[in-house]
Amino acid sequence: MHETELWITKLFNDYLAGVGNTLTGLAGMAPEARPWANFVTMQLLVAAIIVVLFAILKSRLSADSPGKLQHCFELIYDFVREQAHDQVGHASRQYVAYFGTLFIFILFCNLIGVIPGMESPTMVPSVPAGCAIATFFYYNIVGVQANGILKYLAHFAGPMPFLAPLMIPIELVSHLARPLSLTIRLFANMYAGEQVTMVFLRLTLLLFPAIFMGLHIFVSILQAYIFMLLTMMYVAGAVSHEE
Repeated sequence: MHETELWITKLFNDYLAGVGNTLTGLAGMAPEARPWANFVTMQLLVAAIIVVLFAILKSRLSADSPGKLQHCFELIYDFVREQAHDQVGHASRQYVAYFGTLFIFILFCNLIGVIPGMESPTMVPSVPAGCAIATFFYYNIVGVQANGILKYLAHFAGPMPFLAPLMIPIELVSHLARPLSLTIRLFANMYAGEQVTMVFLRLTLLLFPAIFMGLHIFVSILQAYIFMLLTMMYVAGAVSHEE
């Protein structure tokens, strides 16, 4: 059963099907009459919104008279920076850009489903999986950069050499399970929230859907924060210098 096309997906499939088939062809997928899926077009829309928003923000930056938009993003930046410092420590500043990018992207993907005619791309497993895999590679790469490859790999062996045969398999399974855990947590919460909101929108009048939409917004913010926080914890563990 095919998903119902959103209006933006219909536009992409009507006018940019060739582009879509070219991109999917690079991944070895067969051409389709309508290659664009909702979660792909919604991610592109979110990315476009973020780019435009930050372009507007950059043009209005002012140290003397900051506007409401600047105040809003300064609060977000300060929040992310403080959380990163609490989790990672004094070296956290160099990782704030990734943490902030991840938080804002997931937050916008979660919240866009509240708008009529849109849906949250994070309620499709592929999107949380992409963010989780990016995080997996990121924290391992910065861990190697911070410690060197030999010292980083030594983390997997545990504090005592005789425990290495036991600790290495446990650590490998633990690290490989992290992308799956991040994916399921974000996908399951967003999918459940979206379905509950849609059911109440169909069955009740204005008041109760508004309550559940408010709950959906809260869950969207919370899940973006949890994803970012877990990423910070993984980075903290990867870049730590054990004596």
